[in-house]
Amino acid sequence: VQLQASGGGLVQAGGSLRLSCAASGRTFSNYAMAWFRQAPGKEREFVAAISGLGGSTYHADSVKGRFTISRDNAKNTVSLQMNSLEPEDTAVYYCAARRGTYYFQEGSYNYWGQGTLVTVSS
Repeated sequence: VQLQASGGGLVQAGGSLRLSCAASGRTFSNYAMAWFRQAPGKEREFVAAISGLGGSTYHADSVKGRFTISRDNAKNTVSLQMNSLEPEDTAVYYCAARRGTYYFQEGSYNYWGQGTLVTVSS
């Protein structure tokens, strides 16, 4: 599975961004998808995940109520809608894929996109 993330940029606090991740190479619906992020000087952390058919999602407490993960299996894409952005959300965001059930640990994911930078100014 090849993953290509896009949609990052510079936004003011309180603003919104929508990240997208395009997948190719396999039957997309067989793969759980997730977003992780890595802030400067910090370890990569889990943000959100979605099951292969999109019926189940999970969001980290730090983004719950502000971010929403979704997918379109017809277009082989997964998205992360980010609202009410805070400076603490500044990070490189990565999409990841694994066959089967989603997990929260980055080591569970076999495929990674290249990352897209989100910068939130105060």
